[in-house]
Amino acid sequence: MVKSKLFHWSIVASLAGFIFGFDTVVISGANLPIKNLWHTTPLFHGFFIMSMALWGTLFGALIGGMPTEKYGRKKVLIFVGILFAISSLGSAFAFNPYSFSFFRFIGGVGIGISSVVAPTYISEISTPTTRGKLGALYQFNIVFGILIAFLSNYFFQGVGGINDWRWMLGILFIPSLVYTIMVFNIPESPRWLILHSKNILLASTIMEVMKVENIDKEITNILNNRDNTKPTIFQIINDKKFRIIIGLAFFIAFFNQMSGINFILYYAPEILSRVGLAEKDSLLNSILIGGVNLLFTFIGLYFIDRIGRRKLMILGSIGYIISLVMISGCFLSHSNYSILIFFILTFIASHAIGQGAVIWVFISEIFPNQFRAIGQSFGASIHWVFAAIITLFTPYFLDEKFGIFKDNPWPIFAFFAFMMLIQFIWVLFKMPETKNTSLEDLEKKLLVK
Repeated sequence: MVKSKLFHWSIVASLAGFIFGFDTVVISGANLPIKNLWHTTPLFHGFFIMSMALWGTLFGALIGGMPTEKYGRKKVLIFVGILFAISSLGSAFAFNPYSFSFFRFIGGVGIGISSVVAPTYISEISTPTTRGKLGALYQFNIVFGILIAFLSNYFFQGVGGINDWRWMLGILFIPSLVYTIMVFNIPESPRWLILHSKNILLASTIMEVMKVENIDKEITNILNNRDNTKPTIFQIINDKKFRIIIGLAFFIAFFNQMSGINFILYYAPEILSRVGLAEKDSLLNSILIGGVNLLFTFIGLYFIDRIGRRKLMILGSIGYIISLVMISGCFLSHSNYSILIFFILTFIASHAIGQGAVIWVFISEIFPNQFRAIGQSFGASIHWVFAAIITLFTPYFLDEKFGIFKDNPWPIFAFFAFMMLIQFIWVLFKMPETKNTSLEDLEKKLLVK
């Protein structure tokens, strides 16, 4: 009964990840139709059309920690749902590239804030033995949203003629509304109630539902580990005792994007069309990418609390290196489509079982209770700034007329392979294991004395 309660609350909070994944990738289906509709320059298209949501995401991640700490996890989760709903309708009815960009930015803000508040909430209601699995539900929903977005794009193609992209974007309003309603029925994080709202009574009531064995002892432990200071993210970065935590959050987020995952997810139809596939076939194969992503996320979800975060990262890094080297080689040697798609799927599987399963869990558990949301904001911001940069410049690299790699994108994948080699070395020598350890014990372990 208790496990089902925690699972239910975690599922509801993690549904923000479903909308995150859907919203992030749905633009891949609208990419070419919008390019043909508004005939913008490659740089304009990259910034205002393709990456505007990511700049909003970066902004949301930067500011997301403050309202999450001040107003509580639950209220901010509701606010995120409202932003998603506004963005989906606004984008669908956009009348020019500027109005489109505005509403995509709003949706991005919602994604950025959700990447702070949802993992924070889930980590705080979980037990040490379930935190990895429940935390990874957020990533699972991201991946599920990605798959549904690919499916939706495929089935909506041709519906409404040249305006099919409006259907692709507008359908997100329905899950956004459902998610917002569901959040009203989950409780606030007891850790937030204890440390920020000072509402011990309500926290105790929620802990009773959670069947915490010794509620008074748990509350005392949380209070004894509190830090009454309210540092900003800049103060945290400059404080030497947090340097290990800051370094871990920075590098896992940095390497996540240096794998090229957003490059492939955002531009999958365009990349596949380079090997002679028609647009419809490219969208269909994007569904295959989404399906493999979901399957191997399941596997990562199963193993994250069993073998730990670090071993999954090692396994994923090896898969990254092999697949990216082979993708680069396929483009360089003009290999046939079947070989290329095999190694793209291998890359997706490696991401799902490694970085994909680990990143949001890891960042959410390494920061101290008192400013976990601020720390989550930092890690998410690093993730999104590099995601935005990569998405911004991709049209410049791939543009059919002016792109640096318009004839053959093999150097891009070679670069990502090199970065994943560096990630492999970092995981081996710098990344600690965090499974089966309480948040309070992790705080003691990672702070520099």
